Amino acid sequence: MRQRLQARPSRFSHQAGFSLVELLVTLAVIGLLAGLGLRSGGESLARQRLEVASRRLAQGIERGRSEAEQQGEACGLTLSEQGWQPPQGGALRPCRDTLMELGEGVESTAVDVLHNLPEVLRFSSNGLVLDGGTVVLASSGTPLRRCLVMALPLGIVRLGRYGGASGSRPDSSLCQPDPTL
Repeated sequence: MRQRLQARPSRFSHQAGFSLVELLVTLAVIGLLAGLGLRSGGESLARQRLEVASRRLAQGIERGRSEAEQQGEACGLTLSEQGWQPPQGGALRPCRDTLMELGEGVESTAVDVLHNLPEVLRFSSNGLVLDGGTVVLASSGTPLRRCLVMALPLGIVRLGRYGGASGSRPDSSLCQPDPTL
């Protein structure tokens, strides 16, 4: 008598792929992880734009101060949305070594500049800053706002984190020290 051998059904027999439900769950998880990565990546880029702009803002002041002292002649700068520019009207020689964009190389137009500096920031022939004020920098994609305060009479520059309402007139008392700087 012949016995027929029956193959036992195996879990791994002819179905080596994934089911539709497994694929959909996998795609949903990958989509969530990618969304989180893009969101935090966007905030990281916005923070980087702010850091670069705040450093270039302070660097421009130091360069203007240094140029005026080295040349032995007063010079001036104007702060615009793009960065340090020559003063309009020609009443004061521009600090040439200082003309720079705030966010050169990192999409400078994405940084908002709000300040109460005078139209022309003046540097005396011995390198002293003759004007003071507060500058607030913000960028879409992050709640962080950086600030720079230039205190008179010595022209001491302080960078920090701004705690005032957005869009309001800059106030130096709302620029708090930030240990990450």
